Amino acid sequence: RPPPPKLSRAMLEKAIAYEIQCAAFGRLSSAAKRALRAAASDREATPTRHVAAGARLVREWNGVVHEVDVVEDGYLWQGETYRSLTAIARAITGTKWSGPRFFGLERRARPK
Repeated sequence: RPPPPKLSRAMLEKAIAYEIQCAAFGRLSSAAKRALRAAASDREATPTRHVAAGARLVREWNGVVHEVDVVEDGYLWQGETYRSLTAIARAITGTKWSGPRFFGLERRARPK
């Protein structure tokens, strides 16, 4: 069957590699899948880069400069306090964005 139309080349390559491995070595057993899920659920989330209260984040988007002040209880943008940078990035762009990535605090990992 054809791949989904929006599947990236990198993800398609990984899916093909997985299927080749399954053909050569077999799929994971149910017990192995349960063990992997249990190990993953015990893992703590990766902490995001901390920005101290009082810092100001600046981002230009479509010719408009947006300034976000970091406050004790979140982020202040256009007179409103938000709990996350992602919510602000979505309000600015109208689409889903990683807030830390949008404001340059995280970089996209390079494909291997």
